[in-house]
Amino acid sequence: MTRVLVVDDDQHIRAVLKIFLERTGYEVEESRNGNEALRSHRQHPAALMLIDLIMPDKEGLETIREVRRADPNVKIIAMSGAGHGNYLTAAKLLGANAAITKPFSMDETITIIRSILEADLQK
Repeated sequence: MTRVLVVDDDQHIRAVLKIFLERTGYEVEESRNGNEALRSHRQHPAALMLIDLIMPDKEGLETIREVRRADPNVKIIAMSGAGHGNYLTAAKLLGANAAITKPFSMDETITIIRSILEADLQK
């Protein structure tokens, strides 16, 4: 089963993504910030991480940079609210495979996840 790590300080967003992704067939872990995400990924590496960009303790751009250094193969989707387009662009420059704007549809999100993971399998 493919492991996905959802990193967001908003408990509601983590819960909704967890329920949806588990129903879609993924194993899902949650982290409240970048520090938790890095610890979790070191202990149990994820195939894909959904990382919010605006979080306390360790924000998303720094988290993406550190994850990329530690594990260049993990797939990353950056998430942020409308009005944070510059952050999403920066996230892609730092190595995010995709960037999505909140609020996003679950169908759109699963399509992006599948395309990223399947592209990796075709290599």
